[in-house]
Formats: sequence, structure tokens, C-alpha cells
Amino acid sequence: MTFYDLSIKTPIGQELKMSDFKGKPVLIINTATKCGLAPQFDGLEELHQKYKDQGLVVLGFPCNQFRDQEPETNSSMEESCRINHGVTFQLTEKIDVNGPNTHPIFAYLKDELKGFLNNKIKWNFTKFLITPDGKPFKRYAPTTKPARIEKDIQKILN
Repeated sequence: MTFYDLSIKTPIGQELKMSDFKGKPVLIINTATKCGLAPQFDGLEELHQKYKDQGLVVLGFPCNQFRDQEPETNSSMEESCRINHGVTFQLTEKIDVNGPNTHPIFAYLKDELKGFLNNKIKWNFTKFLITPDGKPFKRYAPTTKPARIEKDIQKILN
């Protein structure tokens, strides 16, 4: 299986195929609107705006597995991100990133890019950068600010 074999649904239930992003770098983040790290939405949107014309795709994967910090519904979550953080990048349906119902995209990413002590996603805003040829490039801790990922984005864009 490759990254391009995977897909997910948008908040309104449309299929979003990772193969649609062939040739583009993809930044994947598990998000939560009520998390103390939610101000990172602003930095993620800045990266999206700055690099989208060069092909960068930013995908937010809402998850409610960490202290119920994503209580919003699929539709209200999009609105909350847009109103509170100006988010225009693509969000997906709410998913699980750990446990028996882990979404296949996160199962794949965790297998490809192990965490510090284990594969588990430790908290909201864990980030994964995928190269334009679909190879997982790097995993970033929840506390890594989006601006600190910019050099890696520039590297894989060139």
C-alpha cells in the first residue's frame, strides 16, 4: 500500500483521494478546535496561503480522542475553524488516530514514521509532511509550531 492508495471523506461526506495530490507536498495534521494548541490553525493557514500556489496541500484531520477537545460536528467544526482562525485549507471528517478505529491514513503514517517512544499519536496537532512523490518525509510533535516546518516544505518543493 502507498499513500496514494488511501482516501478519506470530507466533512460533507465526499471522498477525498490522496492520489489527487500526486506531485504535491502534503501536510497532514490531527486537529482539535478546543485544544490549547488550536492557535496553530493560524500558522497552518499561513503556510497554506504562502505555498498553495507552489502545490502545498494542507489537510486537517479533526479528532476527538484527546480529552474531548473536538466536540464539534463535522459541519460546525469547519465553520468554527473558518470563523476563529480563518482556515481555508481542507478539513476532513472527524476520525480516530489511535486505537481499533484508527483511520487508515494515520495507521499508514504511524507505520512509516514512528514516534519518539512508540507509534501512537500523543496529542492533537501531530503533523506529517509527505513529499510530492508520496513518501512520508517527517513527523512533527504537537508542540512544533507550523513556522518551524517551513524549511522542510521549501526543501521538498525544490
